Amino acid sequence: MTSDPMAELAADRVSLQRTSTAERVAHILRERITDGTLQPGSRLPEDALCSALGVSRNTLREAFRLLIHEHLVASELNRGAFVRQLSGADVVDLYQVRQLVECAAVRAFAGAHAPDDLRHAVQEGELAAKEDRWADVATANLRFHQAIVGLAGSRRLDEYMRQVSAELRLAFHVMQHPRTFHEPFLGRNREILERLDAGDLTTAADLLAGYLRDAERRVVAGYEEAQTL
Repeated sequence: MTSDPMAELAADRVSLQRTSTAERVAHILRERITDGTLQPGSRLPEDALCSALGVSRNTLREAFRLLIHEHLVASELNRGAFVRQLSGADVVDLYQVRQLVECAAVRAFAGAHAPDDLRHAVQEGELAAKEDRWADVATANLRFHQAIVGLAGSRRLDEYMRQVSAELRLAFHVMQHPRTFHEPFLGRNREILERLDAGDLTTAADLLAGYLRDAERRVVAGYEEAQTL
């Protein structure tokens, strides 16, 4: 007997609605993880979250699965879900990816001058630094690098960089001296912007490569120092 495909799809409707809700819950949790409200290593208690968000346990667990796939949440048997803590090796791996993607995006850029989102990210970072808003400097810096990847004109790379940036925030949130880390890179962001405006892609890419190597060393050192406190 041939089944009715429409009847089968109708039966999937409840699952579809729950999945859509899970995606919205994942978005909320992702925002709270990346802004530091939910700190790396902190437990994500199911009962409290279900009550706070007004969702079922099944929906919350589906949201957890989405965030586990994005490497923002970790699940431990008999202990539950936690905001993921990066290792030094994780940080190194993320920066290796950034070297490959960002430097290639700069070298392949075909525009006449740097795009506005790159320019705005530099300006936002400089303003936030003047106002001593170092969390906002970190955000502007990640937007700068997101805009660098945007030079490649690839939606897939844009999406991948957003995931990489979210993971990097897990390291930034536990570092003890955000100003010491971020301040030296403000001038380097502007220098890269100026080289792009001048059409000097080779120099811009070389500057970016050195920048990322220095940032990697600083993040690993700062992150490992924080982990020992």
